[in-house]
Amino acid sequence: MSVLLLSSEDVETYARMTDVIPAVEEAFAAYERGSVQMPAKSYVELERYNGDFRSMPAYMDAGDWDAAGIKWVNVHPDNPEKHDLPTVMGTMIYSDPETALPLSIMDGTALTMQRTGAAAAVATDHLAVEDASTLGIVGAGIQSYTQVEAIAEVRPITEIVVSDLDDERVRRFIDHFSGEFDVREGSIAEAASCDVLSTVTPVRDPIVSLDDVGEHTHINAMGADAEGKQELETAVLEAAKLTIDDHDQTTHSGEINVPYGRGEIADPHIYAEIGEIVAGKKAGRTDDDGITVFDSTGLAIQDVAAARVTYEAATDADAGTSFDLIDTS
Repeated sequence: MSVLLLSSEDVETYARMTDVIPAVEEAFAAYERGSVQMPAKSYVELERYNGDFRSMPAYMDAGDWDAAGIKWVNVHPDNPEKHDLPTVMGTMIYSDPETALPLSIMDGTALTMQRTGAAAAVATDHLAVEDASTLGIVGAGIQSYTQVEAIAEVRPITEIVVSDLDDERVRRFIDHFSGEFDVREGSIAEAASCDVLSTVTPVRDPIVSLDDVGEHTHINAMGADAEGKQELETAVLEAAKLTIDDHDQTTHSGEINVPYGRGEIADPHIYAEIGEIVAGKKAGRTDDDGITVFDSTGLAIQDVAAARVTYEAATDADAGTSFDLIDTS
């Protein structure tokens, strides 16, 4: 049985944001409807290597289609210095839920970047002001690029303000986007005063204060992915209309995990899970809303939904490399 192998270049080409955004939105809606099986992310701790493996399996039924898969991802902070390898790498196995045959093995790192950007775009589409034209980016690492690509699909972004402590990263970011947007370096406060703000940093001490944030800014808090991380001061979360992707994940490892653990943020502060808004059970932005926040930790169903559209686009283009994995004779 032939399996389609998709490299990082293949995924970057065929995980088209115009396809991935609606796929991720459908995944959020399916999660709200309860037509999803998504066991908790499991960890294999590797203390001797200062790293870990994480497995993220899921099945989802979107109504018109269903899909299944698992992402196997690592976090090894010593990789860049000791082995000249990325800190985070991922592999996605996309399977046919009817037969369990693996349809594709694809680069999960590029896929994660696309689906993470798409999640921010879904939240922005529902929670940002309709005419949002300015975008602030705090953290100019690799994740910031798909934030721009995705959010520009759902709002008429013309101006970008980027803030990062690393001048070289800022320069690369500006060079990359200068042909498409009016993009400039600015302070965190300047970035946070934009119509939309995406924070994509690994910080453990909050760097965005309530005074920094614009009166009607929508914030995509994307950086916190582990216990102890927090990018926004608790006052921002307290003042905002707060939306999350998943209660268990966000309270344990998302933007709200630290203040939630301290009792500073409690369940009544949480307005909705994004699936409730996508499914129409709760309203998105209303005329009375000021600051809005989306706390994103990343769900396995996002990977499965993104893998599906990537596999279909690559198959239609006769891309990738096919190989025999299972003998069905």
